[in-house]
Amino acid sequence: MTAKDKVWDEIDGNGDRVLSLTQDMVRIPSVNPKFERKQGINNETQVAQLVADRLKANGFETESWEVFPDRPNVIGTLPGNEEKSLILCGHIDTVPVGNQANWVVDPFGGEIKDGKLYGRGSVDMKAGLAACIAAVESIKAAGITLDGRLSIHAVVDEEAGGFGAMDAVAKGHLARNAIIAEPTWDKVIPAEGGLEWVRVTITGRSGHAGMRYNDIFPQPIVPGRLMPAINAIEIATRFLAALKEFEASRCRTHYHPLCPPGLSTINPGVIHGGVGLDEDGLPMIRTNPAMTPDRVVIDLDLKFLPNETAADVRSEFEAFVAAFDALDPWTKDHPTQVMWELGGLHFPPMDTPIDHPMVQSLVRHHTSLGEAPEIRGFDAVTDAAHYSGAGVDAVIYGPAGDGFHGDNEYVDVASLHKATKVIAAAILDICGTR
Repeated sequence: MTAKDKVWDEIDGNGDRVLSLTQDMVRIPSVNPKFERKQGINNETQVAQLVADRLKANGFETESWEVFPDRPNVIGTLPGNEEKSLILCGHIDTVPVGNQANWVVDPFGGEIKDGKLYGRGSVDMKAGLAACIAAVESIKAAGITLDGRLSIHAVVDEEAGGFGAMDAVAKGHLARNAIIAEPTWDKVIPAEGGLEWVRVTITGRSGHAGMRYNDIFPQPIVPGRLMPAINAIEIATRFLAALKEFEASRCRTHYHPLCPPGLSTINPGVIHGGVGLDEDGLPMIRTNPAMTPDRVVIDLDLKFLPNETAADVRSEFEAFVAAFDALDPWTKDHPTQVMWELGGLHFPPMDTPIDHPMVQSLVRHHTSLGEAPEIRGFDAVTDAAHYSGAGVDAVIYGPAGDGFHGDNEYVDVASLHKATKVIAAAILDICGTR
């Protein structure tokens, strides 16, 4: 028997290994406290301890530290050849349950019925992390020793920007390769666009709304004429119209073969208008329509393609803003301000070649268990970005399910079993054995 055959037999004969681990993690609520903070639901520390104990029991050297108070990362490592090193990554935080009345099961019950394992965080993505751990446990149970270094990263805060993975990367926890076990629904995903949160601040000149006629209607230039106000909200409406055209031009001219056409979007997500700026960079007075607003702050979600660079995207956007400002004497003299990495958020692009051995390994083993997987790019962003941005060859692969970020979340049990086998086989291919 080959090493893969031995491991797959072990997985087939102990299918409860990955299911029970997934249930154990789902039954510990670990809602990201940035979204909802309430007694009993923000237990990332308990999930991290469960993972750490499991890794230690299987011979891993473990390291843990708090990225935020009571929100620890866990890194487990099996030492080995750096040239064959591999990271398996999953996040332990989840989004909130939402309206629990819409759930047909206990959101934290880990109930299995009709081939589905239900619970908040089941498919996104405690099942994927469980598949990684179960895959390694099965390799050990089959009596196989890996040659390459293998690390398992259980990280926090992915749902709010990936600051757990960013911190792991900043502390030097890297490898040659990485598999991020997010749900991929029978797809292998070697490409992911980048993402920037960018804030633009538009400047006007405040004044009394009762004198608006003096602002917009031609007045004789006579001594004593009041200084006209400049309405920043009206400038912002022109800016948004121009931004939509700029977005459309990017969608028409930027392309990646694994991504849907038009992925490079710029979403105006939040807008504030008013007078003055406070210490947070937002208008101080936002409730008095009798004042002509002199500030508008717009927060944008700017996506770009896997084959673009953040530097080029930022330069292109800033050139657009400068061109907009040049069209009007006021904005030319009072240019729009651009601030990148709003909230510290920045996702580099990932563009691992489809002929990469890790990609081909996942494709080959998935195909051997059924139909060939589609190879495509990811529409959203994951922690894969942070590893890729640090020079790690990364790919996303994990089980299927539904209800992620919604009601009645579940992971498909058969898909979870398949993903565990495929990840285990990929570990053998990438790390090798001795």
